[in-house]
Amino acid sequence: MNQFKVSALKYRPISFDEVVGQDIITTTLNKAIENNQLAKSLLFCGPRGVGKTTCARILAKKINNFNSSNNNNHSYNIFELDAASNNSVEDIRNLTEQVRVPPQIGNFKVFIIDEAHMLTTSAFNAFLKTLEEPPSHAIFILATTEKNKIIPTILSRCQIYDFKRIKIKDIVMVLESVSKKQNISFEVDALNLIAEKADGALRDALTLFDQLLISCTNNLTLENVSKNLNVISNNIYFD
Repeated sequence: MNQFKVSALKYRPISFDEVVGQDIITTTLNKAIENNQLAKSLLFCGPRGVGKTTCARILAKKINNFNSSNNNNHSYNIFELDAASNNSVEDIRNLTEQVRVPPQIGNFKVFIIDEAHMLTTSAFNAFLKTLEEPPSHAIFILATTEKNKIIPTILSRCQIYDFKRIKIKDIVMVLESVSKKQNISFEVDALNLIAEKADGALRDALTLFDQLLISCTNNLTLENVSKNLNVISNNIYFD
């Protein structure tokens, strides 16, 4: 059996041009890089599945001029910390130790802290000084779904980017593109229903898409999708 790769990973954007529904943010980040005005500490916040971590990774590669032909070494410059499971003072101390070491290749070391709101208060406090006065080669990107849980002293040291829920029409556009690439037959109304069910999260939409392909045998009709998602059709409602 061949190894299956979920659509959310298989079709994950690799450049800002491919990011859907966050045009203002991607345009601002592009201009900041071009004009050499990128802040040292960034906070990406917003609902789940809207592209926060994806944009952080794209940004990390872009500022070091990594691309598909030479990105084998980008792991030396990009460090990711999952704050959901690494949220102690000791974890932050280990991170700050890595900050002191300049990059082996490229110009910057980028530290992406996912689920940043999960850091303890002590860990936040241990991180304050490094976040406020990082070395010239270090850039920090904090990603969170709950900005309200980030302490004010951290917020004041970051440039904040608020990601929004992705519009239904944008999600449908992506689902249509994926369906055509995989030669899946579909009805636009069925894709609209998947997009509505995803509640603005593209990752959730692609996860539902994969699940429905199994039960609907690669034929996404409105009737099949409604039945599998337990959604009452408009016809029944009006009747």
